[in-house]
Amino acid sequence: ATMKSLRFISAEAFVSNAAFARKSLGGVAHNLFPLLFKASYLLEQGEVIHDLVENWPLVDFNMGKLLGTTVDYQEDLSQRTCSVCLESCLTGLRDYVLNHPSPYMKRLKVVDLTGIKDVEVQFCECKKTMGRWARTQLLSKLCLELLVYLQQTQCNPGTFEISIDVLIDLFVTERNYELVVQALLKKCYCPLKICCVAFRTDNLALQKFFYIIKLTDPSLLRKLEIVHNVRLEMEHLEILFNSIRFPLLMSLTLPAQTFNVRRFTATDEQMLTNIGEKMGEMTQLTELSMSFSILTGRIQKLLSPLKTPLKFLDVSNCSLNHADVAYLANSFHAHHLEVLDLSGHNIPDLYPSIFFKLLSHSSSVLRILTLEDCNIQDTHVNMLILGLSPCQKLQEFKFLGNPLSSQALKRLFTFFCELPMLKNVEFPVPRDCYPIGITYPIDDASLCRFDHQKYESVAEELNLILLQANREDVKASTPLSGSYDAAVQETNNELGAYLIKSFKETLEKFTTFLNKMS
Repeated sequence: ATMKSLRFISAEAFVSNAAFARKSLGGVAHNLFPLLFKASYLLEQGEVIHDLVENWPLVDFNMGKLLGTTVDYQEDLSQRTCSVCLESCLTGLRDYVLNHPSPYMKRLKVVDLTGIKDVEVQFCECKKTMGRWARTQLLSKLCLELLVYLQQTQCNPGTFEISIDVLIDLFVTERNYELVVQALLKKCYCPLKICCVAFRTDNLALQKFFYIIKLTDPSLLRKLEIVHNVRLEMEHLEILFNSIRFPLLMSLTLPAQTFNVRRFTATDEQMLTNIGEKMGEMTQLTELSMSFSILTGRIQKLLSPLKTPLKFLDVSNCSLNHADVAYLANSFHAHHLEVLDLSGHNIPDLYPSIFFKLLSHSSSVLRILTLEDCNIQDTHVNMLILGLSPCQKLQEFKFLGNPLSSQALKRLFTFFCELPMLKNVEFPVPRDCYPIGITYPIDDASLCRFDHQKYESVAEELNLILLQANREDVKASTPLSGSYDAAVQETNNELGAYLIKSFKETLEKFTTFLNKMS
């Protein structure tokens, strides 16, 4: 358990009696509010949280800083997306605006909600979380309620002078689109101003995406993620970049199949060049994710205009060829890559030596490496160990879906013990746990058809290797459903419904076609 200072223990005692704490807030020194806030959050004292925020006496309210490591209590609580606490925070914020006879001067100017991190395992007592989608929904709803209330009631004239920037990572899908659009359209009249720092969209019609992205004030946007079921193709991306500037954009995620060079015409080549040049104007861009696009032979065209080196690159399943990997290995990006995903490429057969050159160039900074479904076999293990040896900063290595035997995995794990910063390993089910003759990449139907008992005993042996080397700090697992994505987890019902709908439409078209045939 993390040490708590005497101050923090006293703060916990103070807020644990909610009725007493709420009555006594008027006499509390301003500089104690952050301390009481963190204590209330730890104890999930929703009502106290609400009142603290409603009477917040300071100029800024930064969730990441308030819940992060503090002198009085080192534990970082910013990964607790506790529903009780977050709802109390946001309703407290609404009531801050409406609370007239507050004993405090209203000085609050900036509320920053972007420090909240959505993670898989929750430690809060109530076990109910409020993810990014729900936070987007609730803040939009509160802003609109506030406007309705201000129009209907005789308000203190001072209320209209309140202007608070609320920095938030928005997450918009078809289901909350209308609400968020209304809140953004009326932003200028509302005392709480939604300021979108990061924007993610899944499951949204393109027209709607183009409309809402303009409303978010793209000049402030740091991160743009267009992920599942948004039919964004290369020509749309060109229109987007031609019509909107993103001067502060640091991180860009594009959906699957944005690019497909197999169908390229001369016009398409020109379009790709234009997109590369537009990305070159984004001087802050250091993170780029373009998985499941077909980019064979075009990586240089896209990335060479960039003026800032990339720290994060996901080109998984992009059908890269030798020239692409050679460009990466020799480019200035190589020496800055902290996160690299090259999954879905047959590295050992296509470009082993140039890949290891890329690894050695990024070895001094590389933190996370993902090589899933790369056809890495037992005969390649020595080569892999040689390539990874210089990567002394490596924290995560994910290599699911490779045809490796349990013997090969044991050799790799013995090597993992020597990587001082390693914390997380995602390893494949050993090949010898599957029926003889299984082919890789393994299809979804066969993925779980392995000898589970044998797998368990191998996993135990692998963990024993870590234990005997005093490396219990390394977490090793085989997440068969892939890595955790908080956003998908929160909206999977909507995504599922969308997929079923499009499947039914396809079947109906097919049936109509068959009927015509007969």
